[in-house]
Amino acid sequence: MTERSWDGYLREDGRKGIRNLILVLYTVECASFVAHAVANGEPDVHVVGFAGCYDNAYAIRLMEALATHPNVGACLVIGLGCEYTQPARLAEVARGSGRPSASFFIQDHGGTRSGVAKGKEELASLRKKLAEKTVHVSMTWRDLVIGAECGGSDGTSGLAGNPVVGRFYDRLIDCGGSAVFEETVEMIGLRDVLVSRAANEEAALRLNRSYDKAERYCKSVRQYSISPGNFAGGLTTIEEKSMGAFAKSGSQPIEGVVGVSERLPHAGLWLLDSVPDDHFMQFGYTNPNDTEGIMDLISTGAHMVMFVTGRGSVIGSPISPLIKVTGNTRTYERMQDDMDFNAGKVLSGESTLDEAAEELMKLVGDIASGTLSKPEALGHREYFVMYKHQDAPQLEIGCRA
Repeated sequence: MTERSWDGYLREDGRKGIRNLILVLYTVECASFVAHAVANGEPDVHVVGFAGCYDNAYAIRLMEALATHPNVGACLVIGLGCEYTQPARLAEVARGSGRPSASFFIQDHGGTRSGVAKGKEELASLRKKLAEKTVHVSMTWRDLVIGAECGGSDGTSGLAGNPVVGRFYDRLIDCGGSAVFEETVEMIGLRDVLVSRAANEEAALRLNRSYDKAERYCKSVRQYSISPGNFAGGLTTIEEKSMGAFAKSGSQPIEGVVGVSERLPHAGLWLLDSVPDDHFMQFGYTNPNDTEGIMDLISTGAHMVMFVTGRGSVIGSPISPLIKVTGNTRTYERMQDDMDFNAGKVLSGESTLDEAAEELMKLVGDIASGTLSKPEALGHREYFVMYKHQDAPQLEIGCRA
């Protein structure tokens, strides 16, 4: 595809965004109602929050990364007043990146009604400051970071959905852009294939370590990333699913590994390792749902995320548009309101892999230029921020611990 440009938003930290949003963060589940009420009816305001009362390094890093995401222009942080995670700290991080920000505790402002009123007041002030600070700038492919994840996979995911995304990734990187993919727990059995793609010795070392950690994790929880829905869709083993999932990475050299909330060091293709470190492995499961992984990808600075699903999905995401790709034409026809792109045309012979990748690249350019993805248009903004720490209490314990 020829070079393309569009209007973006320049942040004081030098990054460029394709959206100019205000983010409302809440720091405990007790503040979620007020946070959503503050944002209600405001199309340029997105909400993300952390449910737990107890401080958690993973959750804090994630929220700091979201508060300073290139698609976010201003940030309001709302807390109840009892929790360990401090709203003022998150607002300070956002302010340090040049974004207008504010924070408050609901308990300091009288409860639900007054808390919502306070939030609306702060929102109006932030919107005015953001309008004054907004700088428009030209963007091209080389400015983009695109994430990719798959879920609800079937046999077509590895044959068409993921390969089309992978071929698009190859083109994006050839144009100077950046791509990040995840799901190391869906690479079990692929060590040699994965490491053979390393751009250098350091990358090979990091890829080996990430693979080993994912394998240990799956053994420790006695759970591999394959589900009854995958079986119903025609997959039979984790190796089959792994090969299909890995196809979304394309064929470019893998520059290295990044962790959750880490920015990509430079352009190119990167693997996101979201599996908890060994000393955190006693808690939870690294992929409780697709939304958690999408939030991890967004935290790396991904402007938008490709979500490949053979069986269909009805989720979206805040901050970064979600583009839903399916390799199953029947799924696309059955769920056209939710699915953005039909890669199944490759399997029917209506399109070659290269033609489908070019078509997908055009869609990405359109969405970067302001066209709403189908999840955006429907108002889907699902999010999930979990504990990743061996000493953290379970969420159902919450404040009663």
